[in-house]
Amino acid sequence: MANVDAAGEFNRDQNYISTRITADGRDGYPVEPGRYRLIVSRACPWANRSIIVRRLLGLEDVLSMGIAGPTHDARSWTFDLDPGGRDPVLGIERLQEAFFARFPDYPKGITVPAIVDVPTGQVVTNDFAQITIDLSLEWTKYHRPGAPQLYPEHLRPAIDKINRFVFADVNNGVYRAGFAGTQEAYDKAYHRLFERLDALSELLATQRYLVGETITEADVRLFTTLARFDAVYHGHFKCNRQKLAEMPVLWDYARDLFQTPGFGDTIDFVDIKRHYYVVHKAINPTQIVPAGPDLSNWLGEHGRERLGGRPFGDGTPPGPPKPGEVVPAGHGALG
Repeated sequence: MANVDAAGEFNRDQNYISTRITADGRDGYPVEPGRYRLIVSRACPWANRSIIVRRLLGLEDVLSMGIAGPTHDARSWTFDLDPGGRDPVLGIERLQEAFFARFPDYPKGITVPAIVDVPTGQVVTNDFAQITIDLSLEWTKYHRPGAPQLYPEHLRPAIDKINRFVFADVNNGVYRAGFAGTQEAYDKAYHRLFERLDALSELLATQRYLVGETITEADVRLFTTLARFDAVYHGHFKCNRQKLAEMPVLWDYARDLFQTPGFGDTIDFVDIKRHYYVVHKAINPTQIVPAGPDLSNWLGEHGRERLGGRPFGDGTPPGPPKPGEVVPAGHGALG
């Protein structure tokens, strides 16, 4: 399943479907309310980013969301959470069907997030990094009143720079450690990960958010990895120098975001653990899902307000999740 080279290093295939949904429709897919469906799994950190951004921008009524189950086989993510095991809008059992509808010989992995064109049933894109940027920049006509600017023009160079480091060393770094095929490859990834986390701790000790005084795309990207750290990466991926809860600055930062509407209310710890511990049989052959950790500490005091900042800038928090999109009771730390 994992792409590991001869040196035992995990290499993520970053060639995604690059078609974009844009305001001017230059790729053949114009922004249109109700036309597209965002397919996610709450288990996946890359998909979790798009769930958060969609919530923060208030796009729920113009871009519907289908939620795949937390586990998948070698073929595809499946809609086993839905009645009859089919997505109620697309009518498909496997996300693979939407990929094959457009590319019959699609040779790569079937990944989430993906956006599907509902009228044709064809996948448009699975480029997770571009999806959230485009939700911010191309869908502005349909943002809710008070939507934050997650990728403001004057901060883009700084956001892009920190995103490159966070992706290479943290978002993908935990996978490089977890899927390492040799001791040397693991040691390299482990040290690179914690050196970056230490640097981020130093940065965040004096400012509330990664770039500027408001939440940006950069915070969304780091958060989804931190939210999974103690539940999965610390043990399952052997990222065990410290738990997140033992790194004071990052722990307070993560809890600050978790308690911000649009972040913690998207986190499903049950699905997260089931995905990693059940799907990664090479790492966890028993497929036993651990019972811990205790989640109540996610709701503890974080004290980050003392650093100032305005979470949504001149905007406002999003409203509560739509009824059909609420994390199931008992699956999160918020209820």
